[in-house]
Amino acid sequence: MKIVRLAVAVVVFLACLIAGGAPSAWAGVAADYPEFPYPPTNYDEPLRGQYHFSPRAGWMNDPNGSVYYRGQYHLFFQHNPHGLGWETMHWGHAVSPDLVHWNQKPIALEPGVHPGDLWSGNGVVDTRNVTGLKSGGDDPILFFSGTGGVVVHYSLDGARTFQTYNRGTEVIDTGGNESRDPKVFWHAPSQRWVMVLYVKEGNFGANFYTSTDLLHWNFASRFTADWMFECPDMYQLPVDGNPANTRWVLSAAKDNSYVLGDFDGTTFTPTSPVRREDFGGGGAGSPFYASQTFTGDPAGRVVQTAWQGGNHGATWTGDLTFPAQLGLRTSSDGIRLTRNPVAELASLRRDPVELGAQTLQPGTNPLAQLRGDAYELTAEFDLTGATARKFGFRLHTRSDGGFDREVSYDRGAQTLYGAPLSPVNGRVSMHVLVDRGQLGIFAAGGAFSYTDNVDFNPANQGLSLFADGGSVRLNSLRFNRIASAWGTGQSTLDSNLGDAWTAVNGTWTDTAAGKQGTASGDAFYLSPTSAGDLTYEGDVRVDSGTAAALTFRASDDAARHYTVNVDTAGMVKLWRPGRDIATYPTAITVGRTYHLKVVAAGSRIRVYLDRSAQPVIDATDTAYAAGRLGVNVFSGQATVNNLQLNAAGFDTNLAGPWRPVSGTWTAPGDAVQARGGGDTFYLSSSTGADFTYSGDLTPVNGVAAGLVFRASADGTRHYTANVDVNGIVKLWRPGADIATHAANIVPGRTYPLAVTARGTNIRVSLDGVEVINATDATYSTGLFGLNGFAGTARFRNVRLTA
Repeated sequence: MKIVRLAVAVVVFLACLIAGGAPSAWAGVAADYPEFPYPPTNYDEPLRGQYHFSPRAGWMNDPNGSVYYRGQYHLFFQHNPHGLGWETMHWGHAVSPDLVHWNQKPIALEPGVHPGDLWSGNGVVDTRNVTGLKSGGDDPILFFSGTGGVVVHYSLDGARTFQTYNRGTEVIDTGGNESRDPKVFWHAPSQRWVMVLYVKEGNFGANFYTSTDLLHWNFASRFTADWMFECPDMYQLPVDGNPANTRWVLSAAKDNSYVLGDFDGTTFTPTSPVRREDFGGGGAGSPFYASQTFTGDPAGRVVQTAWQGGNHGATWTGDLTFPAQLGLRTSSDGIRLTRNPVAELASLRRDPVELGAQTLQPGTNPLAQLRGDAYELTAEFDLTGATARKFGFRLHTRSDGGFDREVSYDRGAQTLYGAPLSPVNGRVSMHVLVDRGQLGIFAAGGAFSYTDNVDFNPANQGLSLFADGGSVRLNSLRFNRIASAWGTGQSTLDSNLGDAWTAVNGTWTDTAAGKQGTASGDAFYLSPTSAGDLTYEGDVRVDSGTAAALTFRASDDAARHYTVNVDTAGMVKLWRPGRDIATYPTAITVGRTYHLKVVAAGSRIRVYLDRSAQPVIDATDTAYAAGRLGVNVFSGQATVNNLQLNAAGFDTNLAGPWRPVSGTWTAPGDAVQARGGGDTFYLSSSTGADFTYSGDLTPVNGVAAGLVFRASADGTRHYTANVDVNGIVKLWRPGADIATHAANIVPGRTYPLAVTARGTNIRVSLDGVEVINATDATYSTGLFGLNGFAGTARFRNVRLTA
């Protein structure tokens, strides 16, 4: 997405001008991060690949930061979610358990929230905490990005959110030279991390740097070549599967170039001629560009994707090649890189059709009965005695004999799809992937790879196996339909209830706040999880209309269920079909998030509201003993999130109900979370004068997280002790900063903070060390609570002691 990519941007820009408007820059704010600015999609639009990843909406280009972490592949990519052209790059994010079923998540890096040019780079997982950034149970996940130098971004919560190291100060400064696209990898023999970075110092090249902690880097060497332009990648592969015989592969985006060589931890020495990874494109916006490999594959594979710039639809531009496993194989012209679709493709294969050995004659088509727009073909042809001038497949054929694309082998020229391919032992193999707007062709055990974008006409889905100008022997052929890989995960609904939810009535869509349901009557969204006796809790919000609810012990069709809701008629209600079991009168405000918890044991059902100390409903009903868990909306629109079954939840001994005074307060996992543009307050029902009050505070993005005490019910009078990413611990009240202490407060890290108040004396401790001892007589008693400022903050283990 760099300088060469500006040509693509100009085309899009001119198209926007012709349409009557120009693209506009987009910068977010911490209070809205991470954003999820996508319209609903069923991923079934014309030309939308069914097993190639494409963004829900907006522009995408290079894959970035591809890592495997704790059971999931994380794909990040260059992304403009607010338009169809290259402009104001974000890092998009998607996850998959198997490299096939992708589920798009909220934005990872966002202009206005994360400093610097958020252009291409890569990611690694710091499993040994060499950075010292770890805070909590997750390993740090690091991104390397930036232009004219390298900036580090990191996540301490499993890639849910990202922060920027040292406020965006570059960890590598390339001295004013054009540079971008860092790739970081581990070099075991030297026990060092290595970075290869595209740097133009008069000519194209890559600089190598080394580090022991991923944050401090030393220049090691420089490699120059006229093909070394943009998006370098580097990895080690065994030759012919022999781990004792390996080569390093160094690649760049220009012409999809790569060379093999030796690497001693500081210097790369090429040992092969320059070759192409793939014959498709090789320039920005072409069908194959800016390839990148995943780090950390659990099977030790090297898996690659690349940007396919030619795919587009009404709501998106660009997609990725299907993930390919890389290898090295000895051939008659040396050691060659191989690319083959990952084995996980097998999970999508359907309706196989096989052809046995036969001779193909001109004018015949053994596949005449097949139709499709997403499928796989594998075939082997024997050229012994062949007289055909060319043979292969015609795709998306029409009744008049026409077709959209031909994948054929020219026997005289020895080319497949126009690219050179010599027979192997007198035979030619073809492995073809067709996916609406995508075409992938593999041959010679993966040593041949050709990726293309084709605007296949969805009205013409015929398929032809042909031979022209003579005959050729077909040894074998297999056809598989490829099922859609979409719709198997949850993008923004956080729960421990599984991914395969089903809708019963209404419309259910993903929003930044969670799953949003819209219905004129009752609509249900049911998880795959069932339970009888349970503790089930979650956040519910009425956006408009009547009610939002938790549903439990439900049948598959939701004809039988229990549901507890917040109802804007002024109540919390427990009901089932045919009976309102119990109600609790209380004001319910549209747009406010409420936390509901249900404890069901046998026939007894208790309901808690906003962590109330006692149930607001305690009722008995024997109609249903067990069933599915889910959510409900009635006569309007509602948003639900953070659904947990039998989970520990937020740990506090402060009395509820808790009440938000300002900002949005939700309950992800074992925390409560604040989000807002200024001061946000969440007040418990507990009061105190002299006490010790403590908690674990995380300023996720934004400025500060604090403990509130001796507060008034409206939050206008209070003391607050906070950790502030501007580098201080602060004790303050409205109108006065009482005391501060300099401290290195890192965004995303968790800090144990404690306040001890005795009369007018207030002491604040950070991680068990007293850092503030002050006196203030303004407030003598009041409520306990929490505070976030100008962004997002999380709180855990909030405890009050004498």
